[in-house]
Amino acid sequence: MAQIEATKAVALREAELQKEVEVMNAFTQTEKLKAEFLTKASVEFETKVQEANWELYKKQKDAEAILYQKEKEAQAQKAIAEAAFYARQQVADGELYAKQKEAEGLVAIAQAQGVYISKLMGAFGGNYGAVRDYLLINGGTYQELAKINGEAVKGLQPKISIWTGANGSGEGGDGGAMKEVAGVYKMLAPMLETVHEQTKYVPPSWVGTIAES
Repeated sequence: MAQIEATKAVALREAELQKEVEVMNAFTQTEKLKAEFLTKASVEFETKVQEANWELYKKQKDAEAILYQKEKEAQAQKAIAEAAFYARQQVADGELYAKQKEAEGLVAIAQAQGVYISKLMGAFGGNYGAVRDYLLINGGTYQELAKINGEAVKGLQPKISIWTGANGSGEGGDGGAMKEVAGVYKMLAPMLETVHEQTKYVPPSWVGTIAES
C-alpha cells in the first residue's frame, strides 16, 4: 500500500512538473509571439511614419518649387514693367526735349522775324502797305499768282500793258529802299498787269500806275 502511495505521489509530482513546464513553454511562446507581433507592428508603424514624412517632404518641396517659380515670374514681370516704364519715360523725355527745342526755335524765329519786320518798317518809313507788298514780292507770292493766272489764260493772248513808274522813269519818290522796291516792281510790271486783269488787285501808288484797259 505504501508502495502504491509513493508511486502515486511521484506520478502526481511529475504531472505537476509537466504542467509547470507546459505553462512556462506557453508563456515563453506567448511572449515570443507578442515580441514578434510588437516588432512587426513597430516596423510597420515606422514604415508608415517614414512614408508619411516622405510624402510631406515631397509636397513641401513641390510647394517650395512652385513658390520659387512664382517669385521668379513676378520678378521677371516686374523687370519687364520697369523696363517698359523706363522706355516710355525716355521717349516722353525725348519728345519733351524735342518740343522744348522746337519751341525755342520758334521763339528765335519769331524774334528774328520781329527784328526783320521792325527794320523793314523803319526802312519804309512806317508804311505798312509798302512792307506788306515788299514781303509778298520777296516771298514769291506775286510770281506764283502770275504763274497760276498764266496757266489759266494760256492761249487767250491777254493784253499786257507797258508799265512806268510814278514819275515816268520807273522810280518812286520815296527814295532809298522805296526805289529798290520800285525797281523790283518795274521788272515785274507785265506780271502785275496780268494779276490786275485777273484779280483786280491794284498795287500801291508809290510803285507806279497800271495802264487803263
